[in-house]
Amino acid sequence: MESVDALYGESHVLHSVSITVGEGRVLALLGRNGAGKTTCMNTVIGWLRPRKGTVRLFGERIERLSPEAIARKGVGLVPQGRRVFPSLTVRENLIVSSRGSGWSLESVFELFPRLKERAEQHAGSLSGGEQQMLAIGRALMGNPRLLLMDEPSEGLAPLIVAEVARTIAKLKAQGQSIVLVEQNVKMALELADEAVILNTGRVAFSGTAASVRGDQNLITQHLGVF
Repeated sequence: MESVDALYGESHVLHSVSITVGEGRVLALLGRNGAGKTTCMNTVIGWLRPRKGTVRLFGERIERLSPEAIARKGVGLVPQGRRVFPSLTVRENLIVSSRGSGWSLESVFELFPRLKERAEQHAGSLSGGEQQMLAIGRALMGNPRLLLMDEPSEGLAPLIVAEVARTIAKLKAQGQSIVLVEQNVKMALELADEAVILNTGRVAFSGTAASVRGDQNLITQHLGVF
């Protein structure tokens, strides 16, 4: 994203926001509630068109494309709240999102053995943690070049949060480019290479995740406490 302004109606949410994630890197996108994190995600995936600025994927401008076209270009989304298809089985949720070669049912089941055990269950009957695994698996079935993850640990028990963190670490080790929006600041900074902090729709910090971890004043000012 380069110098992006985004609005909902007359509400100006993003103000000249520039964010870059490198190939094979994890970027933590942090900020308090209402800072503009999900709006950034919505702008990249095409649900919201920027009023100004550009969005590029591997150098190609995508900000005027439809969400479907952006997905075909290689952007995957794990949405906030999971949003699995409750009336479809686990297997059907995954198959319906399949695109390209690379990730398959077998490789998703290898990443999440619990999903294999529940392959024929309706997604609506899964626990919150299992639904989050399914949401991640569904996004991977599209073989994304860039994976957007919006609050993947939200509402999950600590043991499941740790499992989600291990999954993100595995994807990072495989070279997956990830933008990670998280209220769990400690987890996000442990996983990320770089970090961007938003404050009221503006970039308040952009740099290495390690530099944020070592700056308690920055964390307190813009994020509250760990």
